Amino acid sequence: MNDGHKIRVVVAKPGLDGHDRGAKIIARALRDAGMEVIYTGLHQTPEQIAATVIQEDADAVGLSILSGAHMTLVPRVVELLRDQDAGDVVVTVGGTIPADDVGELKQLGVAEVFTPGAPTDSIVDFIRGAVAQPSA
Repeated sequence: MNDGHKIRVVVAKPGLDGHDRGAKIIARALRDAGMEVIYTGLHQTPEQIAATVIQEDADAVGLSILSGAHMTLVPRVVELLRDQDAGDVVVTVGGTIPADDVGELKQLGVAEVFTPGAPTDSIVDFIRGAVAQPSA
């Protein structure tokens, strides 16, 4: 993706989580890697997140969820993006996601799930790779 385009990533905290240290660490790592990062702050609805992704013409969105509501919130964000012809946006999820839910999230359209302790370098590399290869 060497068309001079900076990768744009929305980092969002859907739901009622009140803890965003991890999301801020990821946002900083992506920014330090040369990406343009839009951090939405806490307590975002799926509708607000999808609207931000569309408005910012983002290449990727990282959803940080610690509340256990990932099986409700994530599918809704994916559905809203598809409804607005933004199904090509790379959706990643991070946080306390039980291993049993990872496969289902990926079937719903999530590109990757990162659990606590995932190295920031691996997240940066994944997003770079996923954005560089548009899905078929």
